Amino acid sequence: MTDQSTTLLILGASGDLTRRLLLPGLGTLLREEPDRKVHVVGADRVEMSQEDWVTRVRDALTEAELEEARIDRLVSDTTYRQTDALDQEQLSDLLDCCGRSLVIYFALPPSVTVKVCALLEKIHVPRGTRLALEKPFGNDLESARELNAQLLRVVPEEDIFRIDHFLGVNTILNLVGIRFANRLLQPIWSNEHIDKVEIWYDEDLALEGRAGYYDHAGALLDMLQSHLLEILAFFAMEAPATMHEKEVRSLKAQALRATHAWGHDPAAASRRARYTAGEINGRQIPDYVAEDGVDPERATETLAQLTVQLDNARWAGVPFTLRSGKAIGTARKEIVVTFKEPAHVPSGFTQNPAPDRLVLEIKPGAVTLDLSMNAEGDPFELEQKELTAELGKARMLPYGEVLGAILDGNPLMTIRGDEAEELWRIVEPVLAAWKADEVALEEYAAGSEGPEGDGWLQ
Repeated sequence: MTDQSTTLLILGASGDLTRRLLLPGLGTLLREEPDRKVHVVGADRVEMSQEDWVTRVRDALTEAELEEARIDRLVSDTTYRQTDALDQEQLSDLLDCCGRSLVIYFALPPSVTVKVCALLEKIHVPRGTRLALEKPFGNDLESARELNAQLLRVVPEEDIFRIDHFLGVNTILNLVGIRFANRLLQPIWSNEHIDKVEIWYDEDLALEGRAGYYDHAGALLDMLQSHLLEILAFFAMEAPATMHEKEVRSLKAQALRATHAWGHDPAAASRRARYTAGEINGRQIPDYVAEDGVDPERATETLAQLTVQLDNARWAGVPFTLRSGKAIGTARKEIVVTFKEPAHVPSGFTQNPAPDRLVLEIKPGAVTLDLSMNAEGDPFELEQKELTAELGKARMLPYGEVLGAILDGNPLMTIRGDEAEELWRIVEPVLAAWKADEVALEEYAAGSEGPEGDGWLQ
């Protein structure tokens, strides 16, 4: 961390992302790292008084439990400038007031971000300027490549931070330690010992009032194409010699390049479904298609499942199944590793229990090892015993971890350009199969565990 003050310029500062995630995340970062110096500049087309902006920043920092004196210092220095970022002259004037150590955070729709970056190419930003962008990175493989080319005309790759806030979640960071600093697990992390891997992110939240945006994305693009495939990359990559960003991100990209739909058949490897009316924890949930902003003909899925394979020596033959859904009765946010059965169990044992499993909770955060061992009472009967360890609580919000890395100029926990393209390359055949109606859109009642039937995780 440098002693130099960095300007964090937030484009789209009046929006929900800034209020709910960026500013509270920044507050937790400053709480944990009190010597860090940040000058926050908010900019947007929306008219907002300096007083209202200061109130917004103060409320977010207070929510993060930052000490009052630190809040006073930061808000005394923060500014808001009404700016149309698509006007080259206004954008140039905005950059002139920000200083030379600059992070530009695009809290904007992706289509607007691309246009702003085209203007930045003409303006010529100061050397060392960092660009931070939210997903999606393009809307298909071709547009992802075009976006990458445009970004590289503004700044070099090491100054581009493609944000996936899941990579700031404490459990994902702990996955690295569990994989590479654990003598017990490291030798068995391969197809020789692992039978299958499941990555779940089922939520009991529905989409009441928020379906307008979601109906243009769906579960596949909202969760699998970005967050869950990135988790897979960390899980499956080869061991790095160091945690340097170039090495780690190159190994992640290598794992993604090996990833394809199971059997190279995107229709057979995928499932999709949409929730109907139901009840969750006493709340009546309306049918998804009855929500405002939903076009039933768009056939947007609220539950997506995809099984992939990695065509390499370590993982050949191991199915990785990614699943994420909304309005599910039981929330499951975890990585489940099922180990192969022992080559031989001595005769005389009266029961062969379920296979051993390792369960990594993504939220709230725990590690559970289900092991076969002698049952209580009869020593010749086997049963599963759970060994559980809770992970330490995160020191800050995920966006705090993300912002800290950006301000330090360390892109380790962000997505490199070639990774972004591989993510699209993996899911595009699935999207094509769905568009061609090669995969039926099933239904499940809100509050249920999802559809039943062949191919669905249960």
